[in-house]
Amino acid sequence: MGHALCVCSRGTVIIDNKRYLFIQKLGEGGFSYVDLVEGLHDGHFYALKRILCHEQQDREEAQREADRHRLFNHPNILRLVAYCLRERGAKHEAWLLLPFFKRGTLWNEIERLKDKGNFLTEDQILWLLLGICRGLEAIHAKGYAHRDLKPTNILLGDEGQPVLMDLGSMNQACINVEGSRQALTLQSLGCVLYAMMFGEGPYDMVFQKGDSVALAVQNQLSIPQSPRHSSALRQLLASMMTVDPHQRPHIPLLLSQLEALQPPAPGQHTTQI
Repeated sequence: MGHALCVCSRGTVIIDNKRYLFIQKLGEGGFSYVDLVEGLHDGHFYALKRILCHEQQDREEAQREADRHRLFNHPNILRLVAYCLRERGAKHEAWLLLPFFKRGTLWNEIERLKDKGNFLTEDQILWLLLGICRGLEAIHAKGYAHRDLKPTNILLGDEGQPVLMDLGSMNQACINVEGSRQALTLQSLGCVLYAMMFGEGPYDMVFQKGDSVALAVQNQLSIPQSPRHSSALRQLLASMMTVDPHQRPHIPLLLSQLEALQPPAPGQHTTQI
């Protein structure tokens, strides 16, 4: 990957001997910016994440984020195309070149459907949840856990497959994922499932009313009745959102349950979104 980067002309940069053309800004937050760029060598679009590094610690954290991406080669985890560090006087910018997903995030899809009065079908939900769990399984296998799992941190590929992003939120040190951290991951995953089923987070109304979400999660979640969902899916959600963290299913058990609930092979193409 190297650290070679040069600004060649207005709107173009070279990363690892490949030239990229700036197209537009995609977003920003905190000390990071994300730009849409086009690879002039292949015509593909990429997301260029630029992290402002004010101190050595910032550079180390950016390097760790890049290293975490390199741990995985998995269809449900965002891959790193290239990484480099750019000097800007006494400061630095860490640049992570990532694939661009034109369909956006899972939350974008949920909102798009909700605006039309629609929701994801149960087959689509099960297919998406299976891919998310496979990504989490790969993360756990490396001894890490995703600490910020939510619909806005799940991208959708061209075929609608879920891709986990924001690997910078993973724990900096290896952890025992069979313990409390996995239980928290399962609760976050339950919140993602709830959003796919009902078009909003389980505690969105609590937050909007100004009530305590911390208190709300200590009570058993009330799951709305809907003819769109089978009893099996409702039970799956209930098991993930149970108050007692020791009673939540671990990812391997969840995967086996999801694989059993997947639609028959001839109709699998209908699960794509």
